Amino acid sequence: MSALLEIILPVFLVIGAGYLAVKFKLFPESGVDGLMKFTQQFAIPCLLFKAIAELELGVYFTPALLASYYVPAILMFALGSFGARLLFGRPWEDSIAIGFACMFANSVLLGLPITERAYGASALDPNYALVAVNAPICYGLGITVMELVKHRGEAPMATVRAVIRAIFHNALILGLAMGFAVNLSGLTLPNVASDALDLMIRAALPAAIFGLGGVLAQYKFEGDLGPVLMICALCLLVRPALSYGFAGPLGLDQGALRSSVLTASMAPGVNAYIFANMYGVAKRVTASAVLAATALSVLSVTGWLLILP
Repeated sequence: MSALLEIILPVFLVIGAGYLAVKFKLFPESGVDGLMKFTQQFAIPCLLFKAIAELELGVYFTPALLASYYVPAILMFALGSFGARLLFGRPWEDSIAIGFACMFANSVLLGLPITERAYGASALDPNYALVAVNAPICYGLGITVMELVKHRGEAPMATVRAVIRAIFHNALILGLAMGFAVNLSGLTLPNVASDALDLMIRAALPAAIFGLGGVLAQYKFEGDLGPVLMICALCLLVRPALSYGFAGPLGLDQGALRSSVLTASMAPGVNAYIFANMYGVAKRVTASAVLAATALSVLSVTGWLLILP
């Protein structure tokens, strides 16, 4: 147990440092906004670009790995959306945003550093394969369903344009797309460019998880207890359990199993709130769920590290 805490606690201590720094006015909220903009629009896209550019696609980009993670994630989107609608009587627009929070795990800011600390940097290749299609699949599904709900009866092409515009304005997706372009072209990055990218990459995850704490400090846990508890249960318990259950029939190897289940056990990412804020729906629920699930994920991640080989 002490070894597991040594893996997990440093990540959450950095998140806590960011949280307390903002709560006690030692770091301004405007600074958090700038820090998150740097990490999400520059440093992390560089990390993902280089990771995908150098990834052995044929080895790690396997249908079994993707199915073990994304089939449960999409099921959580459906369960969360219909649960919010049928159990709590939320409007359909709110329900879609709540379902999105159940689907979108914090695969980058939490999944990458925790997997690296648990199993080493060499264990991250399956994570990068999952992250590579995370935003296109989750945003693509969430935006498509939301636009269909919002524009019931309108022209289909308007929905298609809205989906494409929202997806390709995302810096993470652009970084991934350029990484795939370099990988598939067979080009090798010049040493100078690679070294410059490494400087950005080394700043990416520490700055991002400190900034995540600062973002969480700006949220308040208030109201909507039922939907928040549903999101936490689906994200932290049901989703990783399904990924673990699918691993055997799909024949995942040990490394892919670890990456799939650990990533599935992460709390909803800040993107859950960003999605809700983008449409102006269920903002309080998603903000509260991100805060509560991030705190509870200390326990859930510890549990899954005990279960995993």
